[in-house]
Amino acid sequence: MANPIVALIPLRGGSQGIPGKNVKPIAGKPLCRWSLEAACESSLIDRVYVSTDSEKIKEIVHSFKLPVEVIDRPAEYATNTASTESVMIDFAKKIDFETVVTIQATSPLTTASDLDRAIGTLRSDGYDSMVTGVIEKRFVWSPDGKALNYDPVHRPRRQDWKGTLVENGAFYITRREILEQYQCRLGGKIGVFEMEPRTAFEIDEPDDWAVCESLLRRRAFEGDYVEVLRGIRLVVCDVDGTLTDGGMYYDANGEAMKKFNTRDAHGLSLLREQGIEVAIVTRENSSVAAARAKKIGIPIHLGVMDKSNFLATLCEQHDVSPSQVAMIGDDFNDIEIMQRSAFSACPADAVKQVRQIASYVATLPGGSGAVREICEVLIESR
Repeated sequence: MANPIVALIPLRGGSQGIPGKNVKPIAGKPLCRWSLEAACESSLIDRVYVSTDSEKIKEIVHSFKLPVEVIDRPAEYATNTASTESVMIDFAKKIDFETVVTIQATSPLTTASDLDRAIGTLRSDGYDSMVTGVIEKRFVWSPDGKALNYDPVHRPRRQDWKGTLVENGAFYITRREILEQYQCRLGGKIGVFEMEPRTAFEIDEPDDWAVCESLLRRRAFEGDYVEVLRGIRLVVCDVDGTLTDGGMYYDANGEAMKKFNTRDAHGLSLLREQGIEVAIVTRENSSVAAARAKKIGIPIHLGVMDKSNFLATLCEQHDVSPSQVAMIGDDFNDIEIMQRSAFSACPADAVKQVRQIASYVATLPGGSGAVREICEVLIESR
């Protein structure tokens, strides 16, 4: 094959932060499989290789039945201090290629589309190498008090600032002659390929794992529901256990109180800015809930004992059909209206029966940002 483009995925057996992380399951698959599938699905990558020092990793990669060739990684290039360049140079001695795409398994959000668009940009713009990055709107300072990416005297408004591209370590593209000349993955005319903000996460520490797993599950979910989500025009939201933590608090005079989360309220406001109407529905005749709804400017319907039948009233009021409604609830009395709505969601601590029928289960509990998370899913889909 003339001028082949190959993918190299280094998979070291050892790991200090997360033992065995390259083959540890995340969102239903071993971590390395996400990157391997992306490389194999790319229409512009001719061959895919794994370089590893681990017999266990070899066995697991072979079990995937993917068109991947495994090559041995010398022990001296598999230490905690060994560089990626050392693996790439060893690889170049064994495999013929014109361009190598080095993909990091610790960035499982990389897709085949990302790889194809980056390779296409390398070709069309005549780059010798490419690095991936995401836009960050953060002001960066050195430890000795020097602003590194803006002028403090002319501080830009964050919303008007284009930001800076920050390397995310997802993958690198390198022409063979650049690797041989510079002994480095980057050199010559360097391009920066911008990726989605969510791909800023790399898995290095245990806390990163939970974040990436949530993002992987959300991405899969969005793919399944994208058309439904785009058609949502009304969001109906429960109160107790959804907008609150489900607790009832009493003062010395016996007055009941509820704890709401300001981020949830902001999320509902963001929906309205996107042209999505919002209604709060509760079985309780709660003056506290009524006061909260008035405070955030959202209509509330109190004392609704049969939410499912009330859906028709809501649809008539907002001139929508059930196929344009999303319902957020947490308990048994929410199940029927959730099933009749086009899309349903619930907090992480909703009752088991609700979690089983919900289209989306948030990673956060009720009253602690679950509604905000669901609002962001709806907004991102648009």
